[in-house]
Amino acid sequence: MESSNFIVDFLNWLMSFEPKAIVLAASAIGAGFAMIAGIGPGIGQGYAAGKGAEAVSRNPKALRETTMVMLLGAAVAETSGILALVVALIMLFGNPLVNLDGNAFIIMASAMGAGLAMIAGIGPGIGQGYAAGKGTEATGKRPKMQSQIVRTMLVGQAVAQTTGIYALVIALVLLFANPLLNL
Repeated sequence: MESSNFIVDFLNWLMSFEPKAIVLAASAIGAGFAMIAGIGPGIGQGYAAGKGAEAVSRNPKALRETTMVMLLGAAVAETSGILALVVALIMLFGNPLVNLDGNAFIIMASAMGAGLAMIAGIGPGIGQGYAAGKGTEATGKRPKMQSQIVRTMLVGQAVAQTTGIYALVIALVLLFANPLLNL
């Protein structure tokens, strides 16, 4: 029972601040949460680069083709990190929640939720990097098949990006068209 009193006391204390200050603080936390999504692209791009180095060591004659596939695939793997960065920048520099009238607690939770939603970008970053690594590896083995390999890799990466796009949609809804404020 004491823990529930602590939570109630904490929430009462939190709501004693100016609503704008609460929303700004939550937005800063949300922006930080959003950037956790950068873990996925980092892992994915590292995997692609590692597979590129491995492929070139096995077939140095395919350096150009292998490097091009690795760079293209790694660039695509970065998209979920870029989406998270956009959401973080919106919350820091153009936050539409700051001047909203309504329940400050809901607006605060929406700012944090928008950032948390972007964590879903970890999966696409890793998945796209894995596809890039495998595409790079395949190109190293069969450089003459580069165009077919790239086409297949890009289709797979596009499908892998869908959860990152879903996260972006939820974050933007929470920031710009928050349906929770009208309930």
